[in-house]
Amino acid sequence: MTEHILVRAADAEVLSDAPGSLITLLADSDSSGKRFTTNRATLVRGVFGTPAHFHTRATEFFFVIDGSLQVLVDDELHTLDKGDFLAVPPRVPHAFGPAKDSEADVLVVFTPGMDRFGYYRLLDRVARGAADPKEIAESSQHYDNHYVDSPLWRQARADAA
Repeated sequence: MTEHILVRAADAEVLSDAPGSLITLLADSDSSGKRFTTNRATLVRGVFGTPAHFHTRATEFFFVIDGSLQVLVDDELHTLDKGDFLAVPPRVPHAFGPAKDSEADVLVVFTPGMDRFGYYRLLDRVARGAADPKEIAESSQHYDNHYVDSPLWRQARADAA
């Protein structure tokens, strides 16, 4: 098992799953001995963010580095500001995007670690037109990313746009 992990900003892989939405890959489960997976999400004002979804195997942590983040947790909406922290346990539907009139810079961590970098690379390929969006649904079991319908989240994102 790796004793420590160092990722220099200049060496980190940066992807985009939508215009104005960047995902900086920091440490995947392979590099952390399956202890954690982490990335940085940088979201500009007006970006939708993620659809409602849940994971079955990992807790997802959010730490707001800067800006404000709107988060759906089950059937509740929260606004996290700079310095706020949130932990979402497995099987709890959640989603996130920048709060209205705000940008958001967020550290996202999963524990235990799970194969997420392949999922983010797939989102990037779909956003560039290099992969079929159907591949996202087809990969839900492998990447433990299960989408759910949330009228509350859809309305919240429409109001934030």
